[in-house]
Amino acid sequence: MNQHARLDARAIPFIDVAAQRRRLDRAVDEAVARVLAHCQFIEGPEVRNLEAELAAFCGARHAVACSSGTDALRLVLMAWAIGPGDAVICPAFTFCATAEVVILAGATPIFADVDAETFNIDPASGERAVATAKKLGLKPRAIIPVDLFGRPADHDAIAAVAAAHGLLVLDDAAQSFGAVYKGRRLGALAAATATSFFPAKPLGCYGDGGAVFTDDEVLAARLKSLRVHGQGVDKYDAERIGLTARLDTIQAAILLEKLKIFPEEIAARNRAAQRYSAALEAVATVPRVGDGATSVWAQYTIRLAGGRRDALAAALRVQSIPTAIYYAKPLHRQAAYRRFPVAAGGLPVSEWLAEEVISLPMHAYLDEPVQDRIIAAVRAALKG
Repeated sequence: MNQHARLDARAIPFIDVAAQRRRLDRAVDEAVARVLAHCQFIEGPEVRNLEAELAAFCGARHAVACSSGTDALRLVLMAWAIGPGDAVICPAFTFCATAEVVILAGATPIFADVDAETFNIDPASGERAVATAKKLGLKPRAIIPVDLFGRPADHDAIAAVAAAHGLLVLDDAAQSFGAVYKGRRLGALAAATATSFFPAKPLGCYGDGGAVFTDDEVLAARLKSLRVHGQGVDKYDAERIGLTARLDTIQAAILLEKLKIFPEEIAARNRAAQRYSAALEAVATVPRVGDGATSVWAQYTIRLAGGRRDALAAALRVQSIPTAIYYAKPLHRQAAYRRFPVAAGGLPVSEWLAEEVISLPMHAYLDEPVQDRIIAAVRAALKG
């Protein structure tokens, strides 16, 4: 066996979805078999059961399952009738879906900078983004904080900005469902919270999926209509323009089984994050979680100044240890979003974070021997 083959045999997955699959093997197979038996593949009983379980888990009154995290965001903007002439404040350091849905609604995203410690939206920059919107003759309607990499944003400060300017808050918790902010799980904090069940997420299905959480009964009813072509009393009675944005029954059945072990997996992720931080804080800037908050560690992301990131990635690659960069370009630097406004003062933190961040393997099944191998390789590369 040559050296390349030996390295491949020892390859470490960045996110090990197969390990969870092995754990849930029979339970998931039986859940899917039940759906195959009753043949209610769209809006079957598992969807309603999942919505009830998700709402109970996070403490929201209503959960509305849908086809993806992106559609979860889009449905809320549609339900709030946000459109042309409106401005929505978004962080620049996030995945494009956060701003994409604003543009699809016909509104204008105004990009705000993020906090260097948490990578989440900086409320002061959010204030400046509101002022920028007004200066451009737009009506500020909403703000979309993103709980990036699993860590909650500063929701009290965001709520204060929203209250001062009459903004609706749509929390983008695509990476952070299960996290806690000051004693409350995400999903029960904002007027609406969207999440994703993409397979790589901390709570993921075996395809695309998402959900919206809210305490607003009227909003929940509107979302349920919008996800099925805007239906009224039935699907042949359209009350509004909508989408095909349902979560299919098989994915709901899978998520019900995964939700049962989700608290254990969150605890395992936190143990892994604590081990990383204790071992790496001497050689890199490690992530911190604020007082009164917990993370679900969708990503474990360190910062490396001085152009050391690429060298670390290359050194780990030789040892079959994967890394990822979330995000190499902030949104305002990407071709599709360059024409949209940014908050006064610019977005300097988003820009230098894009040059420094690198994520290490993270999942609930990252055992200590494998993690120790990663830690040793990182320390050796950074000390060398």
